[in-house]
Amino acid sequence: LAKYRIEFLQTTKLDREAQRLYGAGRVQAGDVVRVALLGSSTLKHLVSGIRVAGMRRGLWVEVLEGGYGQYFQELIADDADSELARFRPEFVVLALDAVHLLELLREDVESTVDHVVTIWRRAKERFSATVIQQTAIPVFEDLFGSNEYRLADLPQSQLAELNLRLREAAAKEGVELLAVDKYVAWGGLDTWHDRGLWHLAKQEVHPAAAPLYGDLLVRLVAAQRGCSAKCLVLDLDNTLWGGVVGDDGVDGIQLSSGDAAGSAFLAFQQYCVGLKRRGVLLAVCSKNDDAQARAPFTQRSEMVLKEEDFAYFVANWQDKATNLRAIAAHLKIGLDALVFVDDNPAERALVRRELPEVAVPELPEEPADYVRCVARSGYFEGLSLTDEDRNRAANYAANRQREGLREQATDLLGYLKSLEMVMDTKPFDEAGLARIVQLSNKTNQFNLTTKWLSEADVRTLMQDPSVVTWQVRLRDKFSDHGVIALLCGQLGETRDFTLQVWLMSCRVIGRGVEQACINLVAAEARRLMANCVLGSYRHTAKNGMVKDLFPQMGFIRLNPDDMGEERWVIDINSFVPQPTEVRIESSTNS
Repeated sequence: LAKYRIEFLQTTKLDREAQRLYGAGRVQAGDVVRVALLGSSTLKHLVSGIRVAGMRRGLWVEVLEGGYGQYFQELIADDADSELARFRPEFVVLALDAVHLLELLREDVESTVDHVVTIWRRAKERFSATVIQQTAIPVFEDLFGSNEYRLADLPQSQLAELNLRLREAAAKEGVELLAVDKYVAWGGLDTWHDRGLWHLAKQEVHPAAAPLYGDLLVRLVAAQRGCSAKCLVLDLDNTLWGGVVGDDGVDGIQLSSGDAAGSAFLAFQQYCVGLKRRGVLLAVCSKNDDAQARAPFTQRSEMVLKEEDFAYFVANWQDKATNLRAIAAHLKIGLDALVFVDDNPAERALVRRELPEVAVPELPEEPADYVRCVARSGYFEGLSLTDEDRNRAANYAANRQREGLREQATDLLGYLKSLEMVMDTKPFDEAGLARIVQLSNKTNQFNLTTKWLSEADVRTLMQDPSVVTWQVRLRDKFSDHGVIALLCGQLGETRDFTLQVWLMSCRVIGRGVEQACINLVAAEARRLMANCVLGSYRHTAKNGMVKDLFPQMGFIRLNPDDMGEERWVIDINSFVPQPTEVRIESSTNS
């Protein structure tokens, strides 16, 4: 039910029933996210929308609503027994209303921004939490009309300046912004704010907008947790062009910028290209003859998308659910990482029924609205743009070359040797911070402990002299994969080297990288004169692929602890280096 668009009262009822059925600690710990909602106005009506939005993305969100107007006192106070301290939030949301901000702005914008930044830093310091700052909602009426911006001391002008400065400060401080002002501009202030409710109950966000508020907030939480979609899967006929290429022919489909329909399809293609440039994979899933499906990409010069833009292209007469499974398997991503766009309601219904994990937007009949439908759905919410994102499409293109080489090879060992793989390692550092956090939070399958690292967590690890960290980069003769693995270990007082973090991109599994990683860890443990290496595995719904990794590397299982976490150990003196064709070129840890 959470996946349907439901209004405020329905959202509240669904949340109440979900809490009754699944609340009170009955949800697997790895799926729980703790969010502290702190602000200067009434926020209680926002809680249900946040929790239901979490369900929509497979997350169970526990929300702690701070005291009315007590955000500053709650964060600044050093009380280990406070409700906020006991809650241990992973995300701290600051929802400061416009009236409160205007009072702060009476001094000046600079002081107000400094005040907010102080709060951010305190939240990170106390809880190692990800901070999400709500932008100011422009609730004040114009006093000068269209030329309001010319007078800097007017309320609307002050809030606009504050929002600009908050965006600049957030980028420097590693804080996420809940850009409510942008969505207010799209939907209209009356949709978001009711002056009567403000004066009556100090509710800045209208209850009718609460479900959308919750969804916008949880998009950021889900992106931090690696739950954003990774691949846009596209139908072709009446999705990327007008008409049916098999019936109308290549020259008969609508692609001309000179007519409204053709222009709308080209605009959607341009949007898809933009997604690809920021790291989203593109794939084709079409019921069509393969040759006919590919013809427009080579024979119609108007096409914005090219065949090489797609990480995978399947056009046949099988049902689309089967083909979507094949796409996910080929790209080595989960079905829940796919967004399937098809103009045909029957195909959408089939996929929703057979593959409920796949996101299927309800595409409007008007092609001009395709971009808005996909863009405002929030499937591809992003937090940062790294070199790995920019190069992702090229790496998948290079992967097709690797697959071609594998088909020619007579044995797996010969194929791996022919790739000429080199693994570069170095400790966590500021230059790699964005990618380290991104990889930590988006890797769910090859993730042994399912620990997610915030910027504050990474910096804490970097500053601890007892901790050894590695960011692992892989390159071969076809391409540079970028940073594809993270490892972190700590030497204990009893000379045990505990592997705290081990996660890796699924793109490189099966090439000997995991063997090279454990060899690296064992060599460092031996250098530190450790007695053994300890590892742990916490099972989740997504990381079953690594459940046998430790025994395959020669580890012996210890008894599981009270939290259901498997513990594994290997004696350094009995460790035998794992065979691998990956060469480690450098490691500045040692």
